[in-house]
Formats: sequence, C-alpha cells, structure tokens
Amino acid sequence: MSSSLNAPFAPAVPVVAPKPFLLTPHQGEAARALLVYVSALPLTTADAQLLATVVAIRAARSGVGNLTGQDVRTLRLADPEGAVTAFASLGWQGHEALLGGDMVTPVGVTVPDLAGRPDARLPFGKVMRSRVSGWTVRTLSAKPVKKTSTAARLAALFLAAHGPADEHGALPAHLPDHCRAALPELLEKGFLREFDGERYLLADAVRHLAGMRPLPDVRPGACDEPEEEGPSWQEWKDRASVALRRHVEAVEGCPECALSTARVSEAFMRKALPAQFGEKARTAYGVWAAKYPDQGPAAAEAAAAFRAAHGHGPSVKQLCKALGWGKMSRELRIHVIRRLIAEGWLTNTDPVPWTLRPGKAAQAGTAGTAAPAPPPAGAECGQVPARPCPPVG
Repeated sequence: MSSSLNAPFAPAVPVVAPKPFLLTPHQGEAARALLVYVSALPLTTADAQLLATVVAIRAARSGVGNLTGQDVRTLRLADPEGAVTAFASLGWQGHEALLGGDMVTPVGVTVPDLAGRPDARLPFGKVMRSRVSGWTVRTLSAKPVKKTSTAARLAALFLAAHGPADEHGALPAHLPDHCRAALPELLEKGFLREFDGERYLLADAVRHLAGMRPLPDVRPGACDEPEEEGPSWQEWKDRASVALRRHVEAVEGCPECALSTARVSEAFMRKALPAQFGEKARTAYGVWAAKYPDQGPAAAEAAAAFRAAHGHGPSVKQLCKALGWGKMSRELRIHVIRRLIAEGWLTNTDPVPWTLRPGKAAQAGTAGTAAPAPPPAGAECGQVPARPCPPVG
C-alpha cells in the first residue's frame, strides 16, 4: 500500500475570497486627481484638507457640495471651526452655515472652479463621482484608520489611491508633510503592512481600497460601454413610498444615533446580497449561544425600548451592543439576529435597515413555546436570499 494512503487525512483549509476592489483603474485615476486638486489648495492643516476633500468630491459635477453638520462631526476633526473658516481664503461660499447648531439640514458649499463647465478641474461623470465619493467614505471608515489622527486618515486616502494592491508603492510627490509624519501611525494600526520611509505596502485588510491597478486588456473592436448611472440620494428618496420615506427621515434625523448622511444613504441604497455563514460563523454562534442562553425575550425587549427612544428600530450592530454581548464579528452578529428572527422573537422588514422590532413570540408572550419559523429557502446551506425592498409600514 502506498505511503500516501497511510498519511493522516488533512481537512481542506477554507479559502476566503478577497473583497472586490472598490475602484476600477479609471476611477482610481479620478481619485488621484481629486487628491492632487486638494493638495494644491492653499490650506495648511490636515483638518481643512480632509474637509476640503469631502466637499470637493461632492461638488465635482455641479460646483456645489452638500454637507450637513453631522457630516462634519463624523470626520472627527480636531478643529472643525478652523477647517470651515479656512475655506474663505479659497473663495468658496456658503460654508459658514456649517458652523450653526443644525446637524441635519444640508448646506450647499459652492466651489467656483468645480462648476460644471468644460474647463472644470474635476470633470467627473455622475457614476465616476459617486464611486470615488463612496471609496472616500469607505477608506476613512476602514477599521485600521477609523480612530487615527486626521493627518493619518488623510494620508490613508493618498496611499490607497496611489498604492497597488499587492506590490510596493512609492509615496506620492504631493503627499502633505503632516501626512508623511503620520505614516508610522498607519503602520502601527495595520493599514500598512510595510513602510521603509519611501515605499509602502498596503495591508491585506485594505487591499480592496487600492486605486493603482493596471488597465485591463481591451479586445479589438470592443466598445467601452457606459456604466449604468444610479440615482442620487435625493432622487432615491423622491422615488420611495410615503412610508419608506418617513422611515428614512426618522433614521437620518435621529439625534440619538447622529448618523452621517453618507452612512444612511449607503445603508439604504446598497444592493442586498445573500448572507453567507461558513463553518467559522457557525462555530462562533455555538460559543455565543452557550455563553448567552435564552436571549430571545431580552432581545425583543431591547428592540422595543430602542424603537420607543429613537422612533425607528435598531440596526443589527446597535441591538447587539445594547444587549452587552461583547465583541462580535459582523458575520456572527447577523447569524445571531437571523436565528432570533427565525425563532419569532424578532422581526424586520428585510432588507430595509433599522427595522428590527419584537416578533410574534414576544408579542404573544409565548416565551420558550413559539415554534421556530421555517428557515428561508437556502438557509439549510448557510445562505439567506436577498428579497426586494418592500415599503415600511
């Protein structure tokens, strides 16, 4: 008998698919153009440059960037007032209203050299502007940089836009000095895998943010199909039903949650994808269930209390945090809540976010006696299918 047949069986190691890149090669070029534009502005602080980046990408098409006071707060600037007032020297207009106490009313900041004309500094199309704006939000909220200094977060934008996914990149020539000084912070927090003073390598956790990618080969005779243009946030809300629009505005204007417009719009507008639960998530659920048994009634009570205080339901993360279940991966949080929904303790209007509420088991007071709801099609293989977005009643 062959020795290979006598070798102990080694289970296959699960392969984790890498996250898809957020930017195409051309969109990466647009992101770099945005940062070149911002670095050339006569601004001296990281706070002002980071805020200018957000304003500029929102103003890239029309010359007017709409922000709320909550958007400014979300950036966690060390001196937000100084950053806003610095725009006066640029000739930008309307920014003064951002310093008021209103956190939810959009303020239009006019950027004259980005007005929609042939010689505009950032000639982005609608889809291009939207994708680069989304990339900016995702990069600034990436876990390794979320709690870093303003200079480090601004540097993360520069390095992601100019960095290859799997090769060393050179520091961009227009990287501001305060960003260069903050690079050791990005290495310490895990945004960079390597940094030797002049060259760097993005960490695996953020490689999907890379903007420097080779252009794909184009087959002879192939036409460059235009990308499908999605609606703006305001257009999306205008198309929503009355009930859904009311729910959106309750979340967007909730003073308790104080969420940025970008965070709310991304949650409502993104395409619903099937939730995948692998062996790791199921094992983690078993550990969690042993540590926190019989959580159905408490979850229903917490969802009801949250809804009473906020005027809308909690997100999955908000509910798990309110119940004090400790640190949980995103996959585990979703798995736990879906089990509680299947058991009847919770319900929601999937896939509309922030709609969790007590389920039939809690409403009927049948603690421990409710028959579990049948799993949705596909759940037996760890997959919950996406469903069309219904109106919120």
